[in-house]
Amino acid sequence: MTAAAATLQRSLGALRIAVKDRDGDTVLDRFRQEGCLKARWPRPERGGWTSAVTLNSAGGVAQGDRLDTAIRAGPGTRLTVASQAAERFYRSPGGDPAHVRTALTVEAGAALEWLPQETILFDGCALDRRLAVDLAPDAWFLGVETLVFGRALMGETLRHAMLSDTIQVRQGGALLLHDAIRLHGPVQDLLDRPAIAAGGHVAATLIYASPDAADRLDALRAALEPWQAGASVMQSLLIARIIANDGACARAAIVAGLATLRGDRPLPRVWSC
Repeated sequence: MTAAAATLQRSLGALRIAVKDRDGDTVLDRFRQEGCLKARWPRPERGGWTSAVTLNSAGGVAQGDRLDTAIRAGPGTRLTVASQAAERFYRSPGGDPAHVRTALTVEAGAALEWLPQETILFDGCALDRRLAVDLAPDAWFLGVETLVFGRALMGETLRHAMLSDTIQVRQGGALLLHDAIRLHGPVQDLLDRPAIAAGGHVAATLIYASPDAADRLDALRAALEPWQAGASVMQSLLIARIIANDGACARAAIVAGLATLRGDRPLPRVWSC
């Protein structure tokens, strides 16, 4: 059998997490992990919060991999979900994309923080990723997604890649946000365009859904002022965009934004590793 005819091994992962309220504390309700997707549970935090740390034991995502995550915060719960490390998407020689699907459900009176670390895209990668957030009318949500287009300190650029990245947020069944990024071809050339990234190598999005979203806008803009960033609000949804030349600058801006929106609660410890 030739190398071209050989069937390459693929990574498959499925993760299911649900939490519930028990006497004011957020506790695990259902948990299932399959394949390369895992989760670990640090100690509960103050204020009824608990946290989960996700990890991909495959060490990265490659051509044809499929990862499927579903997380549900039951009524009145408080849950923070972070990733153990940045996720890497490697070159896809055949052009077949990796498929990543994440569904987050936040029920009545619940709060969910979705705080994965950076997504690092390697030259020649192909990614089809979708994040769907379904909020109850009185739910609270804070999320961040960061795309790193090659490791700047390693001199990497994305000469060619394929990226389809979609974020949808619904509240009470109504669509609040449909954010779609489509980049296919000479990605760095596209990023150099002033209307796209003006030469930046990192793009991050902060999403904050809460009844007090409009009241947080000025404070968030002030926190992000040192960086190339902007923020806007519509009804109960606050969105900030950050463009940076490298991951360190992007992370500094993200940490400043999260501190503004999270108050005095420390970030998950994995963000300091």
